Amino acid sequence: MSQSTPVRAPSPYAADCPTRTVLDRVGDRWTVLVLLLLERRTHRFTELQRSIEGISPKVLTQTLRALERDGLVTRVVHPEVPPRVEYSLTALGRTLVSAVAALDVWARSHIDEVEQARAAYDAR
Repeated sequence: MSQSTPVRAPSPYAADCPTRTVLDRVGDRWTVLVLLLLERRTHRFTELQRSIEGISPKVLTQTLRALERDGLVTRVVHPEVPPRVEYSLTALGRTLVSAVAALDVWARSHIDEVEQARAAYDAR
């Protein structure tokens, strides 16, 4: 008779829980913006870069690679000259985008209150 170790439910509060890496990825400001754009349609790298003010090509590349590694984004290279590379959400990425979109709606709805709270805090 073999005894198995009980499986622990994932807990981001535990130091060794892999869900922390997912929360880090989703909590990144560039990830949120990329996901919101890809929710609309497939984009080329330059389209994403032009749409997200302030992101460097290096950071966009890192963000897209991380999202691809996590299974949230697919990268398709079309054999053309010059090569055309397109990014789109995977089925898994689409399941995440609704939560991210809810954060976007909340931020847009409450930005005035947040700015007022910041001003009041800074005035102390």
